Amino acid sequence: MIVWLNGTHGAGKTTTGALVQPLIPDARVFDAEKVGETLMDITPGLPRTDNFQHWPPWRQLVVETAHRVLDYTGGTLVMPMTVLVERYWREISAGLARHAIPVRHFVLHADQETLRGRIEGDTVLGPSSFRLRHLEPYAEAARTWLHAEAEVLDTTHLTPAQAARRIAAAVTGRGPALPAVEPGAGSGP
Repeated sequence: MIVWLNGTHGAGKTTTGALVQPLIPDARVFDAEKVGETLMDITPGLPRTDNFQHWPPWRQLVVETAHRVLDYTGGTLVMPMTVLVERYWREISAGLARHAIPVRHFVLHADQETLRGRIEGDTVLGPSSFRLRHLEPYAEAARTWLHAEAEVLDTTHLTPAQAARRIAAAVTGRGPALPAVEPGAGSGP
């Protein structure tokens, strides 16, 4: 199984993913961004883009890598990765389905003000214009398709540990389902 943690930058995917992993038996974290970093290291480089997700090999390699790792290890992959382009999400999820890999797709959601504050106050990565530029595309994806495709967990007032416990409980069946978040709720500016 894959537990995909989606949402924009500042929602807490990476931190939550690391905390979810020990709460789910036989789970491992697979950061699909590393696939993109590998593609960025090819020289001479692939066609210029502002986001490696635009390269078709990234989407294909994410599917194939997840498939191969799960064939080798079994268990669960926790994948903290933002995917805001619906066509890309459909391509990835269809590829995983072709390999009969079940996916629990969670969106870690927070309102725009909270996300902006987290990004601007990030003491590890520092403020990032790249991350800030994804706030509006996230809001648009949340309004139009993303929230309808996932289990949405509002992290506005949750710590990453609280979010991790809720996701693990939902995945393992040892807790209540996640509370519903209205599509587009709190996603405006």
